[in-house]
Amino acid sequence: MEQVFFHVDLDAFFASVEQLDNPSYRGKPVIVGGLPGDRRAVVSTASYEARKYGVHSAMPLVTAVKLCPHGIYVRGRHRRYHELSEIIMDILRQYSPDVRQLSIDEAFLDMTGTERLFGAPADTARKLKDAVREKTKLTVSVGVAGTMYVAKIASGLHKPDGLTIIPNGGEESFMRSLPLNKLWGAGTKTLQRLQDAGFRSTEDIYRASEKLLITLFGNSTGSFLYNAVRGNRELIFGEEAKNHSISNEKTFEFDLSDRYIIDTALMELSQSILYRLYKENAASRTVALKIRYEDFTTVSIQETSDFPVANTEDLFERCKRLFSKKYENGRGIRLLGVACENVEDKAIPQQKMLFDFENDEKKAKVEAAIYAMQQKHPDLKISKARLYCNGAK
Repeated sequence: MEQVFFHVDLDAFFASVEQLDNPSYRGKPVIVGGLPGDRRAVVSTASYEARKYGVHSAMPLVTAVKLCPHGIYVRGRHRRYHELSEIIMDILRQYSPDVRQLSIDEAFLDMTGTERLFGAPADTARKLKDAVREKTKLTVSVGVAGTMYVAKIASGLHKPDGLTIIPNGGEESFMRSLPLNKLWGAGTKTLQRLQDAGFRSTEDIYRASEKLLITLFGNSTGSFLYNAVRGNRELIFGEEAKNHSISNEKTFEFDLSDRYIIDTALMELSQSILYRLYKENAASRTVALKIRYEDFTTVSIQETSDFPVANTEDLFERCKRLFSKKYENGRGIRLLGVACENVEDKAIPQQKMLFDFENDEKKAKVEAAIYAMQQKHPDLKISKARLYCNGAK
């Protein structure tokens, strides 16, 4: 049976939601992340209109203002984004029993063997796109291929509202036809090293032996490049379900090294995990952190406590502690991932902290109450200060 994977990418998601909720923003450059003058604010998402001016995610807001002074700048409303993300993820689950949500705005679907239920992959992808548009008035871009890596790249080729289908068996020829900057996971430094070494296209990489690539770029990067241009670099699909974990990860457009920006990303990931824990009425004592550096080296660390994660702030502090233990100072970060492992039903009795549990329980109850209220009243907007104001004071 031929494997088929979809990668679904929500188009400029945060900015698109702002344009959806504020019709006057449509067709204009919208930058989500903060207001001009906010100290240390960072761009979370830029609309396609803003990207024409060179604005991109993880860019300091002060730089964005210089590039696009007439843009519409807003602070994020992550509760609203989570609300719409969950609606879209529920739609995706109607098309596949195996959905891996990588972040709030993207997911992989294993569509292998679903043809009898939904028809040909191309027809199914169109139905899926139509369902999202009808339900949310938002657009998604879909890539279809025999490997997840190729599906991921395909989804980004014709954004927004794109659909790119790579025929099964055509992954290698597709990868060999791409410009270097389309290699998913290859950051600016890696691209520069490739160009300095005389590589001008993915075809040039394909013609090089794995041994040569490893000699030039090291084990991790050399092996990655060799497999990537052949379309056979895979992600671990279904790991979340097998390990009974709830995870989220984010690949950044540009390497991160500023600790404030890194902590902001960890906070966003933590809140996403807690949102899903509340939704599933689940608890976890084990927190795992994944760091992928600019050269594709990936390290991970996890820690199991005697006490379950209490609330977003608790998870965030655990993530920061793990990060400080594992991070090699000065190295650029391409990806961060956070997971709560060995998830259990919250009804199972859990040991409580001796001293601070009352305060933690109060915070957890407040968060759970807010979550419950927002489930009933989606228009209710309550947000965490650091995450949404980006440290502005």
